[in-house]
Amino acid sequence: MQTKLPVVIVSSPSAGLQVTPNATRLLKRWKVSHRLEKLSSSPKTFTIHRYKDGTILGKRENYGEEMLEKYKSPFWDMHRADLQIALFERAKELGDNFRLGALVSAIDLETPFATLASGECIEGDLIPSPPLPTGDLAYRVILQVDDIKDDSLRTFFQTPRVVLWARPDCHAICYPLKGNSFLNIVLLVPDNLPDGVMRESGDLSEMRTVFKDWDPRLLTLLSMVPKVDKWKLMHLGELEHWHNEEATIAFLGDACHPMLPYLAQGAGSSLEDGAALGVLLSTASRRQDLPKALKSYEQLRKTRSSALQKRSMSQRHINHLANGPEQQQRDEILLQQMGEPQPGYPFYWLDPIQQSFVYGYDVYEELERLGFNSVTRPDTAGEVYLQFKI
Repeated sequence: MQTKLPVVIVSSPSAGLQVTPNATRLLKRWKVSHRLEKLSSSPKTFTIHRYKDGTILGKRENYGEEMLEKYKSPFWDMHRADLQIALFERAKELGDNFRLGALVSAIDLETPFATLASGECIEGDLIPSPPLPTGDLAYRVILQVDDIKDDSLRTFFQTPRVVLWARPDCHAICYPLKGNSFLNIVLLVPDNLPDGVMRESGDLSEMRTVFKDWDPRLLTLLSMVPKVDKWKLMHLGELEHWHNEEATIAFLGDACHPMLPYLAQGAGSSLEDGAALGVLLSTASRRQDLPKALKSYEQLRKTRSSALQKRSMSQRHINHLANGPEQQQRDEILLQQMGEPQPGYPFYWLDPIQQSFVYGYDVYEELERLGFNSVTRPDTAGEVYLQFKI
């Protein structure tokens, strides 16, 4: 059953994404990766630093090459908008229709249809649910590498790299965007926004005060920031059901299993959801088949999404350890395993077991193991026909 549905795209703030091999293999399958290759960066180095003096606690050289060799798909850092545009352009090629700037004023969950502010009725789904604060907020910064005046620092970041600094209650991560021409910096700090305020303009002096005794390289970057916003990080438990009883609405991504940024799997898990939902909907030849297809989708995806959610919160705890025995043990493990991280390594990016669980996953292989095969459209030369509602 193939149904043309309007797709409403909601713009998101300027921000970077780490798109890991479990997600980039989907982009390649969907014939999207060629649009992103020159806009992305694959890190040559991944380093973890002591926050105060920048001492290296953990390091992996040739990180991007290693990920490609191990998982047969690249590890890419990219701008969120570049990924959205690439998916948008590919969907248009496949004949999907888009409605931009559509403000929904009312919804009917059973039919289903949405009424726009203009009075027009279209098919569309929206269920709001109140999220919970995590206790953290994020400063998000994008800088141009060529604007770095310090020669040694500019040279340092001209090599594509992921840099992570960890401190009690805080951490910072920096990685390249736009073919290594920009730096994306995310600063995670304790939340001091008022209740009910999700975002507001940040005070530069406040931000710099929080990080005043950090690695001088980070301080130099923060001195370049002309303005910044503060974003409250919210969390929501996974929905009990990912579709309604009438099988007229299906949820995916953050709509049903919000992912906090500590594992960098928000985008990847959403793409996995989309792949699974596309294949399972393609097995439905009539509306009466939808309940079974959506039940299979929920059963297939819940175990993995729940595990990713839990691991993300666990990584938050590790990143923000208070000074003391647990933090000392973490740092001792990092130093002992500098050359070759072992299972149980504190930071999942370098832990061979956690890394394999996240990056080695192929949602299409799992679907095939369960007996679900993709259907094709005659005009796409064997490509999988996927439809997304975002």
